[in-house]
Amino acid sequence: MKPLAVGLLGCGDVSDIYFRNCARFDAVEVVACASLHLEKARARAKEYEIPRACTIGELLRAPEVEAILNLTSPRVHAELSLAALQNGKHVYTEKPLAMSLSDGNRLVEEARRRGLRLGSAPETFLGARLQACRKAIDSGLIGEPVGASAFVVSPGHEWHHPNPAFFYKEGAGPVLDMGPYYLTALVALLGPVRRVSGFSRTTFPQRTIQTPPLKGQRVDVDVATHVAGTLEFASGAIATMVASFDVWDSELPRIEVYGTEGTLCIPDRDPIQGPNVFGGSVLVRTRERSRWRGIPRPKGLEEWDSLPVGIAFSENSRGLGLADMSYAIANKRPHRANDRLAFHVLEIALALLEAAERGGTKEISSTCERPEPLPEDFPARE
Repeated sequence: MKPLAVGLLGCGDVSDIYFRNCARFDAVEVVACASLHLEKARARAKEYEIPRACTIGELLRAPEVEAILNLTSPRVHAELSLAALQNGKHVYTEKPLAMSLSDGNRLVEEARRRGLRLGSAPETFLGARLQACRKAIDSGLIGEPVGASAFVVSPGHEWHHPNPAFFYKEGAGPVLDMGPYYLTALVALLGPVRRVSGFSRTTFPQRTIQTPPLKGQRVDVDVATHVAGTLEFASGAIATMVASFDVWDSELPRIEVYGTEGTLCIPDRDPIQGPNVFGGSVLVRTRERSRWRGIPRPKGLEEWDSLPVGIAFSENSRGLGLADMSYAIANKRPHRANDRLAFHVLEIALALLEAAERGGTKEISSTCERPEPLPEDFPARE
């Protein structure tokens, strides 16, 4: 198949992994790049041998560009994605899809109206770890899912990030920053959410930056920094989620899924080993076995000899969702990291915050399908 001609928009730090990974996928080819600062785009184009560096407006209008990969700041995701769609381009954007439901809905409707594809990160649910969890659930290993827990907790970004102010402003906070990775994983494993409830607090009105070059500067906190919520899924499963920048340390698992016959666990063995990465360990404990054991297991060992999945996607595989979207366009099938999933996750996150602020429960009006599992030999079966 002819690769999808992609224009990469936003040449910041995260662009490096996308430039590298897009070169790995036969389904996509970055033919141009743009940034707010043209010199940065030119430097990236030279480094990664991209044919053209240009301004944002030029990229959006470029006739050779079929799709825009939007890696800009979250506050302008919706604006620039909409402009790309209006210029007849497919769009794949970093998370979140938008900052508000109204903007997200406008994007979804514009894509539908124009017959264009709209996709969004996070695509980590397509990685080896969460695909192993998906296969375990679908195979009935833990029985019928009853509930789940998700814990995204840390002492805050001021301890490691050089410029953490954004994380404490509207549109961020623990629920909208790291939360989408966890919520997307839960929806991919358990299906859509029906309603939520929550409580929240803002523990510190100011944060002091602990890392250079802004060490010692204070940041005003405008968002809830400790949020505890409950999610009721359409399937009847019930999940607990804690998202916090107020936790010094924890040994809680990142995610657990509880079934009638057993439990799946994504353990907290490393600070970055949550559903925000593609690989990592998974533990399972069932009615028949009293000890935790790891999956996937090597071939020839017990009943899990067929579990190794997505081995090629256990490393950082950002761009995998875009590649899948390209194959989906060619083969006229739904893509997995799609706009309905992204919009549903955005609504869940915003509903958690609203329920916490106003009290009571909040119904979720949107829904989505569980994305199809990634074939074990992807992209060979495309």
